[in-house]
Amino acid sequence: FMLKDSKRFADSGGWGYAEFEYDAASDTFRAGNSNDSPPQASNAKCGYACHTVVKARDYVFTEYGHR
Repeated sequence: FMLKDSKRFADSGGWGYAEFEYDAASDTFRAGNSNDSPPQASNAKCGYACHTVVKARDYVFTEYGHR
């Protein structure tokens, strides 16, 4: 997930990131961690590092589909 808040996340282009992993056996989600692929620290800074390649699109990879 991405959350836009320029005050809270000023050091990452105004975006905060979170990553969740789905567990099919329990039908639940858990916060991503350093054992996942890609690994996620508790501050989700990896999200910002990966998203810098789409800086021109405000760090967002996807767009809404045409309706």
